[in-house]
Amino acid sequence: MDVKFKIENIVASANLNAELNLYAIARELDNVEYEPEQFPGAILKLQKPKTSLLLFKNGKMICTGAKSEDEVLNAIETAVSEIKRFIKTGKPAEKAKTVAKKPKKK
Repeated sequence: MDVKFKIENIVASANLNAELNLYAIARELDNVEYEPEQFPGAILKLQKPKTSLLLFKNGKMICTGAKSEDEVLNAIETAVSEIKRFIKTGKPAEKAKTVAKKPKKK
């Protein structure tokens, strides 16, 4: 039997190792929704690549909607670029650069 498949959605997690000010992110960025009464994370929607990232106060992120590892990497890099000025603790904002990389294959 020859079964064909297409990757439609990859879910990936990342950790900035820093605290995020979700209220400021939602107030300043048009592509972010944040309703803490409904859900503890802010939702950052990107057009290129067409992905959504869940941002949490503790600096953890969930990326959904990517169709390849390269799209995940690009989405995380784009998100970090947009939110790095809202990092509250940890590394200073100017040093908070993307350290996202593809995981090593086992």
